[in-house]
Amino acid sequence: MTKSPRTEPESLIPKHGGYRRLKSFQVAQLVYDLTVRFCDRYLDRRSRTVDQMVQAARSGVQNIAEGSMASATSKKTELKLTNVARASLEELRLDYEDFLRQRELPQWPPDHPALKSFKARRCSTLEAVRAWVEEEKAKAHGLEKAHGQPRTDTDQQGQKAGSEWRSVPVSESPCSSVSSSPSSAFVANAALSLLNLCRYLLDRQLAVQANAFEQEGGFTERLYRVRTTKRKKL
Repeated sequence: MTKSPRTEPESLIPKHGGYRRLKSFQVAQLVYDLTVRFCDRYLDRRSRTVDQMVQAARSGVQNIAEGSMASATSKKTELKLTNVARASLEELRLDYEDFLRQRELPQWPPDHPALKSFKARRCSTLEAVRAWVEEEKAKAHGLEKAHGQPRTDTDQQGQKAGSEWRSVPVSESPCSSVSSSPSSAFVANAALSLLNLCRYLLDRQLAVQANAFEQEGGFTERLYRVRTTKRKKL
């Protein structure tokens, strides 16, 4: 006769914390560091926007951590704080979008070559982001020089239509939207990409937390189950 596997008794204070291993925390922390550097370099330090952006970025990090620690005794608090982190990062996303729009800088679509390159790098430090910016700027500068070379007679003959020459506008160059952008546009678009990733991760995290709360209840329900189990053993 085989013995049934022994189940561990439910603990009143379950395992909690471990937020440093959460991908959402790691990405949010990088966004925070990047935002501090961004505001220091590209915004007037006397502007209220600086404080708002830095505080929103910090709120994202701190509330993920606080929610993880609070989960020991309150799933409700964990849910609330995780959602606060999500809302803070949404506010920060709007600030970056405002920065680009108000300065008539491009906000890159998801399939933009430079943005695809950034995502493929999976940057985890400021140094990695800086290296990507420098590489993309150098790449765009090289393409710009190549496209700016004078055409040969053969090139001109190939573009001749009837008796008129067909001119190619500068805007048609695939590198124009990148090469004409200042470094701030690169950093802002990188931050937006990281924010989109972090918001996606937090949405999944909230869904898992909500499901756990529905299935297991909160601290009060756990306290009742633990006390009931103890009484049965007496």
